[in-house]
Amino acid sequence: MSHALPRHDVVIMGGGLAGLTLALQLKQRFADIHILVLERRQHPVPVATHKVGESSVELGAHYFAEVLGLREHLETQQIRKFGFRFFFSEGRRDIASVTEIGASRALPMVSYQIDRGIFENFLAGEAQRRGVRFADAARVTDLVLADGDGAHQVSWLQGEARHSVQCRWLVDACGRAGLIKRKLGLARPNAHDCNAVWFRIQGRITIDDWSDDPAWQARCTPRERWRSTNHLVGAGYWVWLIPLASGSHSVGIVADPRHHPLDRMDSFDKAMDWLRTWQPRLYDDLDGRRGQLQDFAFFRNFSYGCEQVFSGQRWALTGEAGLFLDPFYSPGSDFIAIANTYITELVARDRAGQHLAGHAAIYDQIFHSFYDSTLALYQDQYALFGDPQVLPLKVIWDYAYYWGVLSQLFVHGRLADLRTLSALRDELARCQQLNIEVQALLRAWGAISSRHNPAVMLDQATLPWFAELNASLQQPPADEAAFRDRVRQATRLLQDLAGELIERALADHPTLDVRALRQAIGPAPTAAPRRLFDATAT
Repeated sequence: MSHALPRHDVVIMGGGLAGLTLALQLKQRFADIHILVLERRQHPVPVATHKVGESSVELGAHYFAEVLGLREHLETQQIRKFGFRFFFSEGRRDIASVTEIGASRALPMVSYQIDRGIFENFLAGEAQRRGVRFADAARVTDLVLADGDGAHQVSWLQGEARHSVQCRWLVDACGRAGLIKRKLGLARPNAHDCNAVWFRIQGRITIDDWSDDPAWQARCTPRERWRSTNHLVGAGYWVWLIPLASGSHSVGIVADPRHHPLDRMDSFDKAMDWLRTWQPRLYDDLDGRRGQLQDFAFFRNFSYGCEQVFSGQRWALTGEAGLFLDPFYSPGSDFIAIANTYITELVARDRAGQHLAGHAAIYDQIFHSFYDSTLALYQDQYALFGDPQVLPLKVIWDYAYYWGVLSQLFVHGRLADLRTLSALRDELARCQQLNIEVQALLRAWGAISSRHNPAVMLDQATLPWFAELNASLQQPPADEAAFRDRVRQATRLLQDLAGELIERALADHPTLDVRALRQAIGPAPTAAPRRLFDATAT
């Protein structure tokens, strides 16, 4: 009988990155909470495990290190990331003779390259040490969502044994299986159609050894480009190179099928043939190491949406069980952090006996707004990836938008503060509209740019405002008024950046239509123009 079933406060279906970090966050917030995590895979999982999502960026790294208190593990068991780095190396072997985007030295805010196998084994052990019940090799067979204030029910198989429990909260973190999403018909496509293939190779891909040019070698301090998330870019695609602490290296090809169809790269041999044409220097590095291949997989049309992720009926979705954007800029961990934080706030309200429906709806709306704003960075933008003239400007804009708005809200603890969000409503709406119009201008400019590819590194560490914006993530504002002023300053910075983009685009192509972006900028935000995009070329 259902009344005799064991009961938990929270059941999390899925014990990967999203589910385990949520369990830790809930347990950290509520010492007495009873949590059950159901994980389909047997633990421990292999290192260099077959998952996308090894590269973290600032928001997600802060979540792991500071919110969850896992900095020691990240510093001792994972790899400190040397930022992001791009090479316009299509069809080229002479890596020192193409345009590079990156920083010559590490910026203040730390992020990490994360071996998902090592990390998820650690997370599972840490969750159990903190009192979370963890069941591995557990396959969910049924779930019944409650009506009203009743309990949800979950059933699963563990070997031949059948189990069922009741719970107050049910969270789907089971990845693309999307059990709640499927049950409620919440899946929604989006307009971003891209494919990805990826594999792991045993041993390091040391991009620093790809040229013996002393000037190229000396551009970075330390001379460890291999620790970066390295992007080899071309029109309609990019290739990632991500080092893993296990000693393996992750390689991925992400492409718009209008430029590079999936059927040309959907096996390792095909992918190697593709690399031989489009990224021959990487092909040279891998060709003699085919026997070191550890795994290979692909996703067709990997990006998708979801109608709802948080419910006042005490269920929620996190990680890939809800939404997925694109691996470019590595936003996966960020959106796990955001979703988990909203879920934790809703559980807190429920435990305090407060109404949930209104806050669940507002959090869901805000979460989808963040998703839509980030999706604009990718949608119909892959043609730009081979443009050494326009892509560097896009990267600076995209990171200024990310560090200046979303990262500030999360890192400084205002993500769920509805009073602050309401007070900044006009600024946040302006930033969102600016981003939409900037992406449109970049797309139009990229369609007609000359794509000159000089042998320089565009060093973002030489942009003082860029490094300062990154450093501000480590500098808590003195009070609420100071935080609001910081976001308003970031809004003015984005207005200035957009104005300079218009100036540069028209100087290159005077016929470009910039009226919509000018309208989004509004009144001139500063008395004197600033030169914001002038990274030193070395």
